[in-house]
Parts: sequence; structure tokens; C-alpha cells
Amino acid sequence: MSERLYTVSELGRDLNITPRAIRFYEDKGLITPQRAGTTRVYGHRNRARMMLILRGKRLGFSLVEIKRYLDLYDADVTHRSQQLLLLERVSERVRDLKQQREAIDQTLAELTEIHAQVQAALDNEAGRRAAD
Repeated sequence: MSERLYTVSELGRDLNITPRAIRFYEDKGLITPQRAGTTRVYGHRNRARMMLILRGKRLGFSLVEIKRYLDLYDADVTHRSQQLLLLERVSERVRDLKQQREAIDQTLAELTEIHAQVQAALDNEAGRRAAD
């Protein structure tokens, strides 16, 4: 049974991304299409790699980090190195996001306080005008 092959347009439709995005990841060395004559075709492996790339980007990892992770898959048949790297990077990402959430919560609290102060000042001013 032969492997299902995708053209750049088909793969893009399948993954809900543009052909240009696929070519970008190809240019960065993250995927390597096969050739059917002059046409680029992408098999199951490239599709799976694209899914990992997109997931990594969605989770906030850089292309360098994603490439390092994908390269480990080929280098270590046990995938232990890949799993250890993923565990380390995910832990770091969770820590970073928690710090960002704390900073956002502090900023929201400060903005809410400023909003209340300005609203109270405007309400006081409107009350004074109405009394005059």
C-alpha cells in the first residue's frame, strides 16, 4: 500500500494553513518534501512534523526550539532525549506563563483602581456642577 501524499495546497487545506506557511517551514529546514516530477509532495512524516510545528508555535515555542525537538526524534530511536527536552521546555514554558499571568493580574488590578479613581473624580465633578 502506498503512502498518502499531499501537494502543498492539499496539506495547507488539511492543516488550515497557507501554502506560503508550509514553504516557510520548509525554508527553515523543519520539513523536507519529496518530489513527484517538479511538484513538491508531502507524506505522513511531513504532515506529522507540521502538526508538531504548529502545536509548538501555538504553545509559544520558538522555531529553534521546535527544530531542536524534531531533530532529536531522528537522532534517538528511544526518543528519551526528545522526551527529556520536551519535559524541560514545557516546565520552563509553564513557569514563564505563570509569571506573565501574575504580571497581567497586577496590571489589571492597577488599571481597575485607576479607572475607579477617574470615574469617581468625574462623578464628583458632575455632582458639583449639578449643585451649582
